[in-house]
Amino acid sequence: MYKKILLVDDDKLVLNSTRRYLEDRGFAVAAADNGAEAVALARESRPDLVITDAQMKGLDGFALCKALKETEGFTGVPVIIISGSKISEEDILAGYNKGADDYILKPFSFPVLLAKVKAVMKRYEGVAEKTEKIKKLGMVIDPSGRTVTIKNSVINLTRKEFDLLMALITEEGRLLGIPHLLETVWGYDPASYNDPHTVGVHVSSLRKKLGAEIGSHITSVTGHGYKFE
Repeated sequence: MYKKILLVDDDKLVLNSTRRYLEDRGFAVAAADNGAEAVALARESRPDLVITDAQMKGLDGFALCKALKETEGFTGVPVIIISGSKISEEDILAGYNKGADDYILKPFSFPVLLAKVKAVMKRYEGVAEKTEKIKKLGMVIDPSGRTVTIKNSVINLTRKEFDLLMALITEEGRLLGIPHLLETVWGYDPASYNDPHTVGVHVSSLRKKLGAEIGSHITSVTGHGYKFE
Protein backbone atom coordinates (compact mmCIF):
# COMPACT_ATOMS: atom_id res chain seq x y z
CA MET A 1 0.00 0.00 0.00
CA TYR A 2 1.24 3.48 -0.89
CA LYS A 3 2.14 5.73 2.02
CA LYS A 4 0.23 9.00 1.88
CA ILE A 5 2.03 12.30 2.42
CA LEU A 6 0.46 15.73 2.89
CA LEU A 7 2.86 18.35 1.53
CA VAL A 8 2.37 22.02 2.48
CA ASP A 9 4.39 24.96 1.09
CA ASP A 10 3.39 28.40 -0.21
CA ASP A 11 6.26 28.33 -2.71
CA LYS A 12 4.60 26.70 -5.72
CA LEU A 13 7.93 25.80 -7.32
CA VAL A 14 9.14 23.95 -4.21
CA LEU A 15 5.71 22.41 -3.72
CA ASN A 16 5.45 21.01 -7.23
CA SER A 17 9.04 19.79 -7.54
CA THR A 18 8.92 18.08 -4.14
CA ARG A 19 5.59 16.52 -4.97
CA ARG A 20 6.90 15.08 -8.24
CA TYR A 21 10.00 13.69 -6.51
CA LEU A 22 7.98 11.93 -3.78
CA GLU A 23 5.42 10.59 -6.25
CA ASP A 24 8.24 9.19 -8.39
CA ARG A 25 9.41 7.30 -5.28
CA GLY A 26 6.06 5.63 -4.79
CA PHE A 27 4.28 7.98 -2.37
CA ALA A 28 0.74 9.25 -2.81
CA VAL A 29 0.97 13.02 -2.27
CA ALA A 30 -1.73 15.55 -1.45
CA ALA A 31 -0.48 19.15 -1.74
CA ALA A 32 -1.64 22.46 -0.26
CA ASP A 33 -0.13 25.94 -0.46
CA ASN A 34 -1.52 27.21 2.85
CA GLY A 35 -2.22 25.93 6.35
CA ALA A 36 -6.01 26.29 6.26
CA GLU A 37 -6.29 24.20 3.10
CA ALA A 38 -3.88 21.67 4.63
CA VAL A 39 -6.18 21.12 7.63
CA ALA A 40 -9.10 20.36 5.30
CA LEU A 41 -6.95 18.09 3.14
CA ALA A 42 -5.68 16.23 6.20
CA ARG A 43 -9.24 15.38 7.23
CA GLU A 44 -10.00 14.25 3.69
CA SER A 45 -6.85 12.31 2.78
CA ARG A 46 -5.83 10.96 6.24
CA PRO A 47 -2.08 11.16 5.51
CA ASP A 48 0.56 8.90 7.02
CA LEU A 49 2.95 11.85 7.30
CA VAL A 50 2.85 15.66 6.92
CA ILE A 51 5.67 17.81 5.52
CA THR A 52 5.09 21.54 6.02
CA ASP A 53 7.00 24.75 5.44
CA ALA A 54 7.49 26.83 8.61
CA GLN A 55 6.65 30.29 7.28
CA MET A 56 3.31 30.74 5.51
CA LYS A 57 0.66 33.45 5.61
CA GLY A 58 -2.21 32.73 7.97
CA LEU A 59 -1.75 29.37 9.61
CA ASP A 60 2.01 28.80 9.54
CA GLY A 61 3.85 25.48 9.83
CA PHE A 62 4.27 25.70 13.61
CA ALA A 63 0.56 26.38 14.17
CA LEU A 64 -0.42 23.69 11.67
CA CYS A 65 1.77 21.13 13.42
CA LYS A 66 0.35 22.03 16.84
CA ALA A 67 -3.23 21.93 15.51
CA LEU A 68 -2.77 18.48 13.99
CA LYS A 69 -1.06 17.05 17.05
CA GLU A 70 -3.93 18.25 19.25
CA THR A 71 -6.68 16.90 16.94
CA GLU A 72 -8.17 13.52 17.75
CA GLY A 73 -7.21 11.02 15.08
CA PHE A 74 -4.05 12.91 14.08
CA THR A 75 -1.96 12.71 17.25
CA GLY A 76 -0.14 9.71 15.80
CA VAL A 77 0.62 11.34 12.44
CA PRO A 78 4.29 12.43 12.19
CA VAL A 79 5.07 15.98 11.05
CA ILE A 80 8.29 17.25 9.46
CA ILE A 81 8.82 21.02 9.40
CA ILE A 82 11.08 22.59 6.76
CA SER A 83 12.39 26.16 6.80
CA GLY A 84 14.83 28.44 5.04
CA SER A 85 14.51 31.41 7.38
CA LYS A 86 13.66 30.03 10.84
CA ILE A 87 17.00 28.30 11.23
CA SER A 88 18.23 29.24 14.71
CA GLU A 89 18.44 26.72 17.52
CA GLU A 90 15.50 28.50 19.20
CA ASP A 91 13.42 28.11 16.03
CA ILE A 92 14.26 24.41 15.76
CA LEU A 93 13.46 23.76 19.42
CA ALA A 94 10.21 25.72 19.02
CA GLY A 95 9.27 23.40 16.17
CA TYR A 96 9.95 20.33 18.28
CA ASN A 97 7.98 21.83 21.16
CA LYS A 98 5.00 22.24 18.82
CA GLY A 99 5.19 18.50 18.20
CA ALA A 100 7.40 18.27 15.09
CA ASP A 101 9.11 14.94 14.56
CA ASP A 102 11.94 16.40 12.50
CA TYR A 103 13.10 19.85 11.36
CA ILE A 104 14.88 20.28 8.03
CA LEU A 105 16.68 23.44 6.93
CA LYS A 106 16.47 24.77 3.37
CA PRO A 107 18.09 24.35 0.97
CA PHE A 108 17.93 20.56 1.28
CA SER A 109 18.53 17.78 -1.22
CA PHE A 110 15.68 15.49 -2.16
CA PRO A 111 17.63 12.36 -1.15
CA VAL A 112 18.11 13.84 2.34
CA LEU A 113 14.39 14.61 2.56
CA LEU A 114 13.57 11.06 1.47
CA ALA A 115 15.92 9.64 4.10
CA LYS A 116 14.28 11.79 6.78
CA VAL A 117 10.80 10.69 5.68
CA LYS A 118 11.77 7.02 5.84
CA ALA A 119 13.49 7.45 9.22
CA VAL A 120 10.49 9.17 10.81
CA MET A 121 8.07 6.57 9.44
CA LYS A 122 10.33 3.75 10.66
CA ARG A 123 10.40 5.22 14.17
CA TYR A 124 6.61 5.42 14.25
CA GLU A 125 6.21 1.90 12.95
CA GLY A 126 8.62 0.67 15.63
CA VAL A 127 6.62 2.34 18.41
CA ALA A 128 3.33 1.11 16.92
CA GLU A 129 4.59 -2.46 17.21
CA LYS A 130 4.83 -1.99 20.98
CA THR A 131 1.16 -2.13 21.88
CA GLU A 132 1.30 -3.28 25.50
CA LYS A 133 1.19 -0.56 28.13
CA ILE A 134 4.34 -0.10 30.20
CA LYS A 135 3.92 0.39 33.94
CA LYS A 136 6.92 1.71 35.81
CA LEU A 137 7.42 3.83 38.97
CA GLY A 138 3.75 4.87 38.97
CA MET A 139 3.82 5.77 35.28
CA VAL A 140 1.52 4.18 32.71
CA ILE A 141 2.98 4.55 29.21
CA ASP A 142 0.71 3.76 26.27
CA PRO A 143 2.90 3.36 23.14
CA SER A 144 -0.02 3.14 20.72
CA GLY A 145 -1.74 6.23 22.13
CA ARG A 146 1.59 7.93 22.79
CA THR A 147 0.49 9.03 26.26
CA VAL A 148 2.07 8.99 29.72
CA THR A 149 -0.15 8.99 32.80
CA ILE A 150 0.98 9.57 36.39
CA LYS A 151 -1.56 9.32 39.21
CA ASN A 152 -4.42 9.40 36.68
CA SER A 153 -3.13 12.66 35.15
CA VAL A 154 -1.89 12.75 31.55
CA ILE A 155 1.57 14.30 31.29
CA ASN A 156 1.86 16.73 28.37
CA LEU A 157 5.00 15.52 26.59
CA THR A 158 6.19 16.71 23.20
CA ARG A 159 6.77 14.13 20.47
CA LYS A 160 10.52 14.10 21.06
CA GLU A 161 10.14 13.86 24.83
CA PHE A 162 7.88 10.84 24.43
CA ASP A 163 10.25 9.18 21.95
CA LEU A 164 13.18 9.91 24.26
CA LEU A 165 11.37 8.37 27.24
CA MET A 166 10.52 5.28 25.16
CA ALA A 167 14.13 4.92 24.04
CA LEU A 168 15.40 5.13 27.62
CA ILE A 169 12.77 2.98 29.31
CA THR A 170 12.83 0.15 26.76
CA GLU A 171 16.60 -0.06 27.27
CA GLU A 172 16.39 0.19 31.06
CA GLY A 173 19.80 0.08 32.72
CA ARG A 174 21.69 0.52 29.45
CA LEU A 175 23.76 3.64 28.83
CA LEU A 176 22.55 5.21 25.57
CA GLY A 177 25.18 7.40 23.94
CA ILE A 178 24.48 10.84 22.49
CA PRO A 179 25.04 9.67 18.87
CA HIS A 180 22.65 6.75 19.41
CA LEU A 181 19.91 9.00 20.81
CA LEU A 182 20.33 11.61 18.07
CA GLU A 183 20.02 8.89 15.44
CA THR A 184 17.13 6.87 16.94
CA VAL A 185 15.03 9.70 18.44
CA TRP A 186 15.82 12.62 16.12
CA GLY A 187 16.81 10.76 12.95
CA TYR A 188 20.07 12.69 12.64
CA ASP A 189 23.20 11.29 11.02
CA PRO A 190 25.72 11.30 13.91
CA ALA A 191 28.53 11.82 11.40
CA SER A 192 27.16 15.24 10.45
CA TYR A 193 25.35 16.29 13.66
CA ASN A 194 26.49 15.33 17.14
CA ASP A 195 25.44 18.21 19.41
CA PRO A 196 24.81 16.95 22.98
CA HIS A 197 22.91 20.16 23.80
CA THR A 198 19.89 18.98 21.79
CA VAL A 199 19.59 15.83 23.91
CA GLY A 200 20.42 17.62 27.15
CA VAL A 201 17.66 20.21 26.73
CA HIS A 202 15.05 17.50 26.11
CA VAL A 203 16.27 15.33 29.01
CA SER A 204 16.04 18.32 31.35
CA SER A 205 12.49 19.10 30.19
CA LEU A 206 11.45 15.45 30.43
CA ARG A 207 12.75 15.19 34.01
CA LYS A 208 10.78 18.28 35.05
CA LYS A 209 7.53 17.02 33.51
CA LEU A 210 7.87 13.57 35.10
CA GLY A 211 8.55 15.11 38.51
CA ALA A 212 11.59 14.98 40.74
CA GLU A 213 11.05 11.43 41.99
CA ILE A 214 10.63 9.76 38.60
CA GLY A 215 12.92 12.19 36.80
CA SER A 216 15.81 11.27 39.10
CA HIS A 217 15.82 7.79 37.54
CA ILE A 218 17.06 9.32 34.26
CA THR A 219 20.77 9.58 35.01
CA SER A 220 23.58 11.06 32.95
CA VAL A 221 27.17 10.00 32.44
CA THR A 222 29.04 13.18 31.52
CA GLY A 223 30.37 13.09 28.00
CA HIS A 224 28.78 9.75 27.22
CA GLY A 225 24.99 9.68 27.43
CA TYR A 226 21.94 8.83 29.53
CA LYS A 227 20.19 5.84 30.99
CA PHE A 228 17.01 4.96 32.86
CA GLU A 229 17.57 2.98 36.04
